[in-house]
Amino acid sequence: MEKASLYFGYTIVLLALLFHTLMLQPNHVAMKTRDLRCWCSRQPSSPESLSVVTAPLQMNQQRLNPGTCRLGKLKATAVLGLVSSVIRENLQYLNLSGNFLTSFVQDPIIFKWKELAIAYLSFNKLQGSVPIPPPQIWTYFISNNRLSGGISPLLCNLSSILMIDLSDNNLSGFLPQCLSNLSGTLNVINLQSNNFIGKIPNLNGNFCALAMIDLSYNKLHGPLPRSLRNFDALEFLNFRNNQIRDGFPSWLGSVLSLKVLILRSNRFHGPIGKPVERVEFPKLQIIDLSQNIFSGSLPSVYFKHWMTTKVSERYEFYIGLPIVNYLTTSNFDYSMSVIAKGIQMNYSKIQEHLTMIDLSSNNFSGAIPKTIGSMKYLKLLNLSSNILTGPLPPFLANLTDLEALDLSQNRLSGEIPQELTQLTSLAVFNVSYNRLTGPIPQWRQFATFENNSYKGNSGLCGTPLSRKCGDPKASPPSSPTSEEGRDSGSAMELDWKIVCMGYASGLVIGVVLGNCLITRRRAQRLVKNFGERKQRRRR
Repeated sequence: MEKASLYFGYTIVLLALLFHTLMLQPNHVAMKTRDLRCWCSRQPSSPESLSVVTAPLQMNQQRLNPGTCRLGKLKATAVLGLVSSVIRENLQYLNLSGNFLTSFVQDPIIFKWKELAIAYLSFNKLQGSVPIPPPQIWTYFISNNRLSGGISPLLCNLSSILMIDLSDNNLSGFLPQCLSNLSGTLNVINLQSNNFIGKIPNLNGNFCALAMIDLSYNKLHGPLPRSLRNFDALEFLNFRNNQIRDGFPSWLGSVLSLKVLILRSNRFHGPIGKPVERVEFPKLQIIDLSQNIFSGSLPSVYFKHWMTTKVSERYEFYIGLPIVNYLTTSNFDYSMSVIAKGIQMNYSKIQEHLTMIDLSSNNFSGAIPKTIGSMKYLKLLNLSSNILTGPLPPFLANLTDLEALDLSQNRLSGEIPQELTQLTSLAVFNVSYNRLTGPIPQWRQFATFENNSYKGNSGLCGTPLSRKCGDPKASPPSSPTSEEGRDSGSAMELDWKIVCMGYASGLVIGVVLGNCLITRRRAQRLVKNFGERKQRRRR
């Protein structure tokens, strides 16, 4: 029998049913898996007695021996009810993620384990209201279920919480102001993909450790709370797909640790203007302002400072947070999902050197500013679906790390500069639906781009277009109508979604590349350097 050790001097009971199919029926358990492993202690006072017991469970309704792990009297209730009836109250660690659990023994439920510090209940089919963990819990993941109702004020009493994830449920109502009462040690709060309404409450507590907030895919409105500027450790903000109405939050530039800012698909409006302070957003790596109502010129002054500092190129460095865990040492990583031509490719981690800007689908006008050439470590740039005019500038060749460039559906004119052939890392290039003329460059990466990269520019000629240069029957340059530009969609769409993947699996950030202009081979090449491929379990 394999021995296990005690951690932090506690007796730990782990019911590990991870990613198996569990069916609860009257007085028996049927399980489509090879075994059921459980940590149990027959004599809690003796560390040597803590052991791993493997009890095979076949489809012949075989029961667990009550003497092996105190799990012999199985009931027809939900597993949480089962566990609470057989495990002593000093439980510290509970992991039931990735099953088909459907309900609790009562609703609402308050966990009876007063010493519970870590609970993973994500990726089930749990219904009812959010169960209330004990106040001293550290990590509470119950995402990707079917929970409903509002957030109970009792959840605001978590005095030691580090990470809380209620994402991908059916929760609704207003976000309570009492969220300010959460622990000052809070690192992560993830409420994305629910149905919360109303304004985002001001978090006036002492959140000196708060690093990640995700409220995306809700129905929140009003302005962003200015209290966010007080969170010095903040690295990741995602408010995508809400109804937030505000100007550009230049005041967030004072949050010196901010790396990722996602405001996509809201009602942000007006010009971006100039920075208030001399140095703003010094560590910003990813910014997505797409599908809003921003107007005026592109933020040329900000371009002077964004993505100008080289970050580590070592592939083992990732954006994320360390997880304090009884059993393992791990990280809470931000991850990326790329969809090209309807094919989803999931990457479990985002390397620290990834940098991108998406300002697409707004009302930015004027020429592309020269300061954009200062962002020499930028990898993805999307300025599509705006009202940009003037030539395609040759100084874009200064973006030597660039891997994707989308300038489609604007009013750019002139020729494609031959200098852009110096961008040897460029895997995605789209200038469709502009007013460009002249020959298409044929060197290096430009020899690989397809017809869709150039369509809607009747003045262009050369491979891959059918029109040969020097053709006397050339038609005048075409320009897209506003309806055509908006309806055609961008060739490179950055689609961010944060999803807690259950037990120590982190977050998912999605990058969606347009479904009409990128081949699968190019999409794979685009993200080849950004992380390891990972299959994600779907609900």
